Amino acid sequence: MTIHAQTVEKLASQRVHADADLVVGVVAGRTRLRRLHQRGAAKIRLPRLGCDPLEAVLINTAGGLTGGDRIGWRVAVGDGAAAVVTTQASEKVYRAAVGRAEVEVRLDVASGARLAWLPQETIVFDRASFRRHLDVELAADARLLLAETTVFGRTAMGERVRQGLFRDRWRVRVGGGLVHAEDFAIGPDVETQLGWTATLGGAAAMATVLLISSGVEALVDPARAIIGDEGGVSAWTVAGSGKLLARLYAVDSYLLRKRLMPLLALLNEGAALPKAWSL
Repeated sequence: MTIHAQTVEKLASQRVHADADLVVGVVAGRTRLRRLHQRGAAKIRLPRLGCDPLEAVLINTAGGLTGGDRIGWRVAVGDGAAAVVTTQASEKVYRAAVGRAEVEVRLDVASGARLAWLPQETIVFDRASFRRHLDVELAADARLLLAETTVFGRTAMGERVRQGLFRDRWRVRVGGGLVHAEDFAIGPDVETQLGWTATLGGAAAMATVLLISSGVEALVDPARAIIGDEGGVSAWTVAGSGKLLARLYAVDSYLLRKRLMPLLALLNEGAALPKAWSL
């Protein structure tokens, strides 16, 4: 069998272009699926349909991302509904020969609704190129717990990230007003920059956790007790909304999880983490 050069070139340049939308709402007093759309490698599974909050698991069937790949996730939680969203496994961002991997996340949380956005780690490999945009719209009385964890190389496997590009942009609005904005950028000399005291001081794993809710001030001291010296937490009132922001870091993802998991349980009103986190 002869394979023409043009066919080989086309196969070699295949890229992920995928997206998925999930809309949930209250039906007969319980959170139920309203709409589910999936395209390409982006899949969503609902393992706990009979429970509140509704649990959704995001899956990238491509097994990871590399230069030129694009994937989008949208979750909308209707009035009074509750959902927790996680991922089946860590998302892996591999070395990019050309271009960059891009992830777009859009979260909409309506009046009286609750959303916990708790994906597992994003693992960044050497010479990866990655950009994520995360945009959130909340009603004035909605509750959001949002956590993103990034691991630069798997220390236990001897991996090191020396070069690459990583860009992460968050915008969170309550009632149309901006209450949280951040832009994290590192690269191309990732290893040197991770060694700076102002970044991770040589650590390879980090997490950012944001809670938008009332009564966040009472959670600051318990959160600090969990985080310890490798990180910090603060709380504010911004435009009438309670906001708690925590950052923590560790030399690897295992040690980070040992503190991150109890922190998320504390901030998620004592609820257990999705089962995918322990598989």
